[in-house]
Amino acid sequence: MPYSKLWTAEKTCKLCGKKSKLISEAIGVCVDCLRSNPEALKIAMETHYSERKKWGLPPEPPRAPGGIKCGLCDLDCVIPDGGLGYCGLVKNVGGRLVHLSGQPYTALLEYYYDPHPTNCVAYWFCPGATGTGYPKYALRRSGEHGYMNLAVFYGACNHNCLFCQNWFYRELLAKKEPKIGTEQLLKAALNPRVTCVCFFGGDPGPQVLHAIYFSRKLLEESKNTIMRICWESNGHFSPRILPTVARLSLETGGIVKFDLKAWSPQVYKALTGVDVGNLYRNTEYVAKLSGQRPEIPLFTASVLLVPGYIDETEIRGITSFLAKLSPEIPLSLLAFYPRYLMDDLPPTSKRHAYEALRIAKEEGLEKVWIGNSWLLGNHY
Repeated sequence: MPYSKLWTAEKTCKLCGKKSKLISEAIGVCVDCLRSNPEALKIAMETHYSERKKWGLPPEPPRAPGGIKCGLCDLDCVIPDGGLGYCGLVKNVGGRLVHLSGQPYTALLEYYYDPHPTNCVAYWFCPGATGTGYPKYALRRSGEHGYMNLAVFYGACNHNCLFCQNWFYRELLAKKEPKIGTEQLLKAALNPRVTCVCFFGGDPGPQVLHAIYFSRKLLEESKNTIMRICWESNGHFSPRILPTVARLSLETGGIVKFDLKAWSPQVYKALTGVDVGNLYRNTEYVAKLSGQRPEIPLFTASVLLVPGYIDETEIRGITSFLAKLSPEIPLSLLAFYPRYLMDDLPPTSKRHAYEALRIAKEEGLEKVWIGNSWLLGNHY
């Protein structure tokens, strides 16, 4: 793994003066100040505003008097005439909302085949990799080797994560291409070696109507075959749309994964640029729906272990919440690799990861996995 001198350089918190290599210049303050000093979040948001300006995106979800409410996700943008929603794909044109991707019939996306076992977050228990749910939801008892997932990468997001591992979705958004039609994507999905589709990105949220429309068409044309519908998302679906999203996975043997970025509202917004919103209510909804399909977990969560910011307080808050919903919720603790604007932090340390694992089990979760373990280091 390449090494960067940035990982060991000490930075200074702009409020308390603390020096640490676990402070990112992009955030500008330490996690303790984020949780205790209202001024800290203002400092962190400056990076979000300047970065979004470069890409021609609104600094925050618009709340324009007299604008039109979008409602595709829980940001509930109220978009002024001529303005864009936070995701950059919904525009108010003369009092009418226009989706610039052309959804539901086309979408801004890229797609590719990912052979089983895939590198998806849920691979350690999913039907494609393990055969869980055979024969109803999996082709083979021991996993679908020789078969594939169709990975659908959406080119927009309703977050602005400063550590984004897939930040290049912004390039698709800036160009507004490629726009892929339903028929082209259907042809790819109906390959006889495809047994599941996973929507990710970016995030499927801003183009969820396309994902739903496409999924329904696909399931119509693939009756009597294994075809699972899966989602990897930040979880900020509109409560109006979430039941449809969850049921598509529930009925096909698919899995809904939410990336729980942080527990404290201030830390969440500092990292992502937006409020925590309905995330944990949405999590509760899907987790409770899991009881209708005991063969395969419907819901799984992931937590990216961002050094210096996703500490014991954040991990304990998230895992305690999940354990109260169900101790059987699968949780993936993901090793962080320095990307995008937070490339001055080191990769997650082994100590950090195993401490998070200990906390998760201490809080009552029974199925916890350390993902991306090859990235773990000893930099702190």
